[in-house]
Amino acid sequence: MHGVIGLKVIINCAMSADGKIATKNRRQTAISNDTDKKRVHVLRNSVDAVLVGIGTVLADDPKLTVKAEYVQSPKNPIRIVLDSKGRTPPEAMVLNGDAKTLIVTATESVTEFSNAEMIRCGSGRVDIEELLPMLEERGIRTLLVEGGSEIIWSFLRHRLADEIYIFIGSVIIGGDSAPTPAGGEGAFSIDEAVTLMLKEADVIGDGVLLKYEVGR
Repeated sequence: MHGVIGLKVIINCAMSADGKIATKNRRQTAISNDTDKKRVHVLRNSVDAVLVGIGTVLADDPKLTVKAEYVQSPKNPIRIVLDSKGRTPPEAMVLNGDAKTLIVTATESVTEFSNAEMIRCGSGRVDIEELLPMLEERGIRTLLVEGGSEIIWSFLRHRLADEIYIFIGSVIIGGDSAPTPAGGEGAFSIDEAVTLMLKEADVIGDGVLLKYEVGR
């Protein structure tokens, strides 16, 4: 475990063969095949909570639930949205009541949401290092991080992730401005880069799934 005893953090993402997770206008595009979609829902079904940033909510409006077509007797994980300024739309699917939802804001935010529990930590923006022990206190032992790219980089940069699963789809997106799995500021030198240890590589339909352990 990285940073928090008893809480395992798994990052899962899908990217094109050229390392993009969306088009240059940041629109979601189909990268995973049907077999990988089933894998993701089985993975969601196995964790206590699934986490995304507000950018993912605004761009994709995900439900973050488990579909019965992929899993028998699905168990929806707790949905967590990192939303420093409280910008989650009231009509967002994460607030539909299908599963418990935690909205995490900075301490300055006074926003309240129906169908969601509020957590406030971090001044100006959410402090994920402060957040993880709070999640553990709520009984969360396995956390799945699904994006976006800045959130993924934050977990990696702070060495708060234990594993990262990357599905590589058979498509080329291109574009200098198209987002990659890890965004944000990134490393300024190779010494700051996050090292990974490849644990498994599997062909899934027309794509490849790589499973890494995150180095300290």
